[in-house]
Amino acid sequence: MKLVRDVEIYAPKRLGKKDVLISEGKIIAIEDRIEAHITGVDIEVIDGKGLIATPGFIDAHFHLLGGGGENGFQNRTPEVKLTDLTEAGVTTVAGLLGTDGVGRDDAALLSKAHALEIEGITTYVYIGNYRLPVETVTDSIIKDIMVIDKAIGIGEIAISDHRNGSPTFAEFAHACADARVGGLLAGKAGIVNIHVGPGKDRLKFIFQALDETDIPVATFYPTHVGRSQELVDEAIAFAKRGGVFDVTGSENPDQTYDIDGDIPFRKILKQVLDEGLSPECITMTSDGQGSLPSFDSEGNFLHIGVASAKSLLVGIKEAVKREEIPLEIALQTVTSNVANKLKLAHKGQLVVGKDADMLLLEKDSLDIHTVIAKGETMIADHEIIKRGTFE
Repeated sequence: MKLVRDVEIYAPKRLGKKDVLISEGKIIAIEDRIEAHITGVDIEVIDGKGLIATPGFIDAHFHLLGGGGENGFQNRTPEVKLTDLTEAGVTTVAGLLGTDGVGRDDAALLSKAHALEIEGITTYVYIGNYRLPVETVTDSIIKDIMVIDKAIGIGEIAISDHRNGSPTFAEFAHACADARVGGLLAGKAGIVNIHVGPGKDRLKFIFQALDETDIPVATFYPTHVGRSQELVDEAIAFAKRGGVFDVTGSENPDQTYDIDGDIPFRKILKQVLDEGLSPECITMTSDGQGSLPSFDSEGNFLHIGVASAKSLLVGIKEAVKREEIPLEIALQTVTSNVANKLKLAHKGQLVVGKDADMLLLEKDSLDIHTVIAKGETMIADHEIIKRGTFE
């Protein structure tokens, strides 16, 4: 059992100073003052003075096996390590494949997800990669989502991108409809994580599906919308139709590349609020361990980088300190909004009965002080406590 005393809680809604009691991986009490004395039970007391408690971050778009390879085998980015996630405050992660669905496959992705779960965090996966039709583990998308516990949808399906195999709209719509049905039958999100590339069509396939089919807007989850203002405008139009869209964070938000994240997360969140939209329509993910390739106007490869989960906290800090967006709103985009979109009822909030995924942040700097995942301390007072098997 753990008792966090005198901590300022953002659940992500600000609740003020409280005590939090954790037992068997769950939050069992949040009160002004908790006196816990149980005979024969050791209770670890954590001093929360000067700290902020937030839900653990949920990164809904992560290349657990690495990504890349667009300029040859030497550009394949490495697999993630447990501490790459926990040091960034990520306690729940959804893994996927991108451009390369050949040198990496869903069986390997599932294996990696299970390994990280054993090491202490919560993991999910999307089935498939950039290309359509989706290459499934069983014989169909619907069956994959039904029988594979960790499968919550398909992705990342690429649109408006020269690397996607030029799918037809019919192929796209059919895959999205199957993901929807699989989610209904399994009681899961059944969402389609959609990589939006730099192509001129932007969100065309999504709007066409909304206009010409009965697939509900909740099925679609477009990401990388910060590539251009035109794409941001379309994402906001999508949100006005009830959609939720995702922005790729960046560790260097002021540095412009021809890659995901040209417009910083903080500015897109500000536009959402200025439009009068609910902040629940936007999330932020890292594209962690994914390659960040840059191409010229003729499609020639220029250079490559590697995305990091640390971009999430950078995005939160930037939104709060540079755009003066309230912390509780910025935090939603990596906690409760994501949990709602992925239908993870036990995640995303500091609420009694939910999983004890908690971050303690320094009040002034918002730097990570402590990370608790499913009740287990991963980082304490800036020191790594739990490492992965081969770290």
